[in-house]
Amino acid sequence: GEAEEAYMRFGVFYEQQIPRPWEEGREHEVIQNALVEVEYADKWGIDYAWAMEHHFLEEYSHSSAPEVFLAAAAARTKRIRLGHGVVLTPPAFNHPARVAERIATLDLVSSGRVEFGTGESASRVELEGFNVDVKSKKEMWQEATTQICRMLTETPYPGFEGKYFSMPSRNVVPKPLQKPHPPLWLACSNRDSIRRAAQLGMGALTFTFLTPAEAKTWVDDYYTTFKNECEPIGQVVNPNITMVTGFACHEKEGEAERRAAEGFDFFAFGLGHYYVFGEHTPGRTDVWARFKRGAGPSHGVFNLKNRDGLGTPDQVRKYLRGFADAGVDQVGFLQQCGRNRHEDILESLELFAAKVMPEFHEEEIRRQARKADELGPFIEKALARRKVHEPIDPPKIEAYARARLAQASSE
Repeated sequence: GEAEEAYMRFGVFYEQQIPRPWEEGREHEVIQNALVEVEYADKWGIDYAWAMEHHFLEEYSHSSAPEVFLAAAAARTKRIRLGHGVVLTPPAFNHPARVAERIATLDLVSSGRVEFGTGESASRVELEGFNVDVKSKKEMWQEATTQICRMLTETPYPGFEGKYFSMPSRNVVPKPLQKPHPPLWLACSNRDSIRRAAQLGMGALTFTFLTPAEAKTWVDDYYTTFKNECEPIGQVVNPNITMVTGFACHEKEGEAERRAAEGFDFFAFGLGHYYVFGEHTPGRTDVWARFKRGAGPSHGVFNLKNRDGLGTPDQVRKYLRGFADAGVDQVGFLQQCGRNRHEDILESLELFAAKVMPEFHEEEIRRQARKADELGPFIEKALARRKVHEPIDPPKIEAYARARLAQASSE
C-alpha cells in the first residue's frame, strides 16, 4: 500500500551564508559551526551532508572550496555520505583532471563516502568571473563530466582533444575507493534538467522548491525517462531524486517558523539577487540591507513561500510524508541561511532525528530492495547502451633532462 512506500533518506545542505555586516572572524565561525553540525548530523543518523560550490556570491554563499570543507567533515564523521552539491565542471572553473584527482582523494580520505554532484552555474557573477561563455556552458559541462568519469576509471586515461579542453594521455591517480566511481548527480532547476539527469543515468539534485504534488510530476518524469532513454554518462547509474526544502523543527507551534522564516526568505532573496533581478557591485553591494528594505520582486518568484518544512514534529512529518509518497528518494534540509542560529539548527536536527526520522528510516532497506528489483532490467539495458572505449597503447614520455642528455651526447 501507499504507506509502505513512504520511506526515504535525509541530508543537510550547506551554502555557508554570511549576511552583512561581517564582523571579524565571522567566516571562521560559520565554517566551524557547519563542521560541528555535520558531526552531529552523522551522530544522529542523518544520511548525507552536501556542500555547494559557488564563487564571488558575497553573503549568499561563501562555499567556494567544498572539497576542503568536505575533507574536514570526513575527518570528523564515520558514516554520513559526503556530497558535492555540486562541483562546477566547465573547465575554466576546474580542470577536469583536477576534479577527478580531488574526487578520488576525498573518496579515499572518507573511506568511500563521496557523492559526486556536478553542475554548470547560472549566475553572471560566477560565469563571467571565470570567463565561461553562458551559451556554451551546458556543452562544456557535458564534455568535461564525461571525461572526468573516464579519468576516474581508465588506466591510463587515453587523453582527449575536445572543443573546450584537451590533454594528452596520462594515468590520473589516485583512483576512487568506490568502484567504478562514486555516484553521479546533476543539479536540476527545471523539468528539462531533470529529464537530462535521467537520460544520463545521474541522480537529480533539485534546487527548485516544490510542493509534494509538484514533486510527484518531476519524479514520474524522471523515472519514466530513466526507464526509456538512459544512456549513462558514467560507468554506473544512480537513479535517485533529492529535493531540497527549508527546514526547522520545534515542539512549540509557530516557534520553528519564528526562528527560521527570515533566514529562508533571505535565501530566496539572495538567489533572486544573483540569478534574476539583482545588480551587484563586488565588495560594495549590501544584499542583507536590500533584503531588509524589501528591494526586488517578491520572493514568490521562486516558489519559496512554501514554508511547510518549518514546524512541529507532526507538521514536518506530514509534509515529508507527502514527498515520500510522491517517490522522492531523499529530502535535503536547508537550515544554514540568513541569520539562522547555530544553536537552533542543532536543536532542530536533534528533535527531528529523535521524533520523526526513525519511522522514515525503518523500511528504507526494504524500499531500496524493492526499487532495485523494479529498476534492475532497465539498469541492465542502460548499462548495455554505454559507450565502450578500447584500451590504448600509451605514449612514452621522456623526462626533460633525458632528452637534453641524449641531444648532448649525439653532438
